[in-house]
Amino acid sequence: MRPKAGNQEQGTRGRARNASQGKVAWPATLLKGRPRSRSDLSWVQRKASTGELWLVIVDASASTRRHQALSQAKGLLAEFFDQAYRARARLALLTASGNAPRWQRHGLKASAALQPWLAELGAGGGTPLLAALEQARQWLLERQKRYPDEQQRCLVLTDGRLKAWERLAPMPCQSLLVDMESSPIRLGRAQQLAEELGADYRHLQHFAGC
Repeated sequence: MRPKAGNQEQGTRGRARNASQGKVAWPATLLKGRPRSRSDLSWVQRKASTGELWLVIVDASASTRRHQALSQAKGLLAEFFDQAYRARARLALLTASGNAPRWQRHGLKASAALQPWLAELGAGGGTPLLAALEQARQWLLERQKRYPDEQQRCLVLTDGRLKAWERLAPMPCQSLLVDMESSPIRLGRAQQLAEELGADYRHLQHFAGC
């Protein structure tokens, strides 16, 4: 059973969860699932409960250069990294480009050092996204055995431009897939990916006004 927010006025988590004003932490909100009421919103806060891991999978294949898809997604990533840093959450980062996925960070505390890395992140090469998703799924399952009380969240950013694939196994934690596809003619495969992964789906445009 997931721990509930505290009731004390001075409690960091309770105050953040019960806040009625301020800036909504949209990535953190959506990683918990689709909000159905104001009480489901998360607010920008300084601290998070202990034992929280945020896994980010970034599709940086050549197709994400089109129409500056990856460049537009960097704004969301920058905000997400900042929230992880403020919340003192652990962060794992996996990129999918070239011939194989590559781990950039393995469950370490989020830090401001991620911002320069993000600025230099470029797109190119193939699309090893399916391999990245499976690698991440296995890593999360193994981590759950080691840290059974850890709260895990997964964020996937992709344009979904993949060839045909076999049905995917769902991710073992609450997940959000953000669709970066921005070409005039969209294939819409990212939404199918989200359904198979058991992830909530949002297009990047959803965050434009957040």
